[in-house]
Amino acid sequence: MPGCSFKLKSSVIMMMESNNPAGNGSPANEDSSPLRAWLAVGSVTIGAFAFVTTEFLPVGLLPQIAHDLGVTPGTAGLMVTTPGVIAALSAPGMMLGAGRIDRRYILIALSVMLLASNLISAFAPTFGWMLFGRALLGASLGGFWTLALAAASRLVKLHESARATAAILAGVTCATVIGVPLGTLISELASWRATFMATGVLVAIALAAQAALVPSLPSQAALRFADLLELVRRAHPRKSLLMVSLVFGAHFSSYTYIAPFLLRDAGFSMSSITWVLLGFGIIGFVSNFAVSTVVNRSLKAALMTMVVLMLTALVTMPLFRHSAPAVTAVLMAWGVAFGAIPLCLSVWMQRATPDLPEAGSAMFVGIIQVAIAVGSSVGGAIVDHAGIATDFRFGSVLAILGIIAVATLSAAGAPARVDELSEHVGAEKC
Repeated sequence: MPGCSFKLKSSVIMMMESNNPAGNGSPANEDSSPLRAWLAVGSVTIGAFAFVTTEFLPVGLLPQIAHDLGVTPGTAGLMVTTPGVIAALSAPGMMLGAGRIDRRYILIALSVMLLASNLISAFAPTFGWMLFGRALLGASLGGFWTLALAAASRLVKLHESARATAAILAGVTCATVIGVPLGTLISELASWRATFMATGVLVAIALAAQAALVPSLPSQAALRFADLLELVRRAHPRKSLLMVSLVFGAHFSSYTYIAPFLLRDAGFSMSSITWVLLGFGIIGFVSNFAVSTVVNRSLKAALMTMVVLMLTALVTMPLFRHSAPAVTAVLMAWGVAFGAIPLCLSVWMQRATPDLPEAGSAMFVGIIQVAIAVGSSVGGAIVDHAGIATDFRFGSVLAILGIIAVATLSAAGAPARVDELSEHVGAEKC
């Protein structure tokens, strides 16, 4: 999940599989993990960067792809919707179906699927082939996020598991900062197809490194369907998942079409769009770490503040479309909001599901993908039939409902601390 950077050693342990590989040692062993173990973590970090970049590449490339493949911008939004729908199913489905299969083989298989997705997208002769490539992304995406953090924390010694997890999350954050803007830049210099090919090269590097470095990760336990049902039966987790869907839906119903808005409504050039999207990512990166210092003490207040800020951006963006500086400023405010929202919601869900962490993680990833899929799909239909300004108003309605949900829920449960994140991630920044 892009931007979901949080850390607490105990919460990481809860997310781990019930057994550790033999090489991990005991918690009492304070020796450092070998270099090979950290190189294995690095291979998964590169994979995380590639997954996040691939997922959101269409956001910056949507006008060019729509033009070349002969579809409307709203229809092109299916490039975001399709992987979201499939990932929503694969997130819990992968954990339910994986059973006790060695996690190493699953991670490698998911990377192979991601490589195939990028290559098919790069050479897609029609929009149908493009959607097929994006469907492969979705099939691998949900499973990767459900497994990656738990697998990474098993690659190193137990007392270093938090730092390994922080490294993976740093890859995610770097992707949100430079992945999509870099893809847009490559498209401007060459073509959108070259962007997918470049991402494919990155995936191939991650795949080769994982095959060479990631050790056997046997499993002795499996997520049960009964765990998911138990989670849904509980009122607080169920309402929290609804809140997550509304907030993410508000963002992606509108942000998916930010490039067409900037190009057609606000009069930005493609090179300008590249730079403002880079600014959006950088300010979101800073916001993520700034809010991490207060989330543990004031989770509900932090989340409420950020959703209100996002709502303000959605409402004012169309109003300021004739002023490039004003649009840029509003977009940066939006970046501040969404830079912190995934972190806030991640901690919220950890507190809501302290005794069922894997089920909570799977459902959290799944509901986010549902929100991305439905939000981008409905947003695309609105864009095609009523315009982008109307789509932003739709996103505003979802944000208001999200604010109401936040106001009526309590951030109760076991605390998931984030206040020590910076010391672990500092050395892992891009």
